[in-house]
Amino acid sequence: MERQSSDFKRGVQAGISIAIGYFPIALTFGLLAKTTGLSIIETVMMSMIVFAGASQYISLTLLTLGTGTFEIILTTFIVNIRHFLMSASLNEKVEEDRPLFKALYAFGITDETFSVAATKEGTVSTGYIFGVCSVSYASWVVNSGIGHLVGASLPETLQESMTVALYAMFVGLLVPSMKKSTKAIYLAGVAAVFNTIFTFAELLSTGWAIVLATILSALIIEAVESFKTRKAKGGKPLED
Repeated sequence: MERQSSDFKRGVQAGISIAIGYFPIALTFGLLAKTTGLSIIETVMMSMIVFAGASQYISLTLLTLGTGTFEIILTTFIVNIRHFLMSASLNEKVEEDRPLFKALYAFGITDETFSVAATKEGTVSTGYIFGVCSVSYASWVVNSGIGHLVGASLPETLQESMTVALYAMFVGLLVPSMKKSTKAIYLAGVAAVFNTIFTFAELLSTGWAIVLATILSALIIEAVESFKTRKAKGGKPLED
């Protein structure tokens, strides 16, 4: 018990940098949630139950567009599907414990908490990962609520204009990825083409257009990448 308490404190210390990093992002989420029309209870509950920044921002965009519930759930599932891989990878590094405890801290796995736990030397104890996830989770939830309260004090005209910040934020998230990876450029481009076709041709609703465009672009780009990889391997000369 004493060891777990000590590990928990070390986890909290390791997670403080994540908590500080979450402060402006969660604050902005709360502000945008207010301008989207969510109440403070709905905003805080979303952060408590979902605890996934990108998915929550996407949800706000889809809510603004009037997208249906099922489309929002499916879209956020696709965005967060990488968490299966992160959890499976981290399962090889954490100490053996009861499945209930693993399920609890698996909920707290984000890109940032995964990075901290995965780069820790040696085996990751249950207390340590609970410490990392707890301080990160608290920062995200509390600052989401604070952001909503700040948004409520802004003039109504400014609140309405803040919805534009959603699109600016996604552009800000996309551009750095496109600079680092050609694959990201192709993914964004193909998804944009499909979404434009589905939307302007009125083949699908806005929500389903986004979902299907995302899935199709991912499948096509991955198929092309796999074909190029197989072709490159097949074209290599045999070693003597």
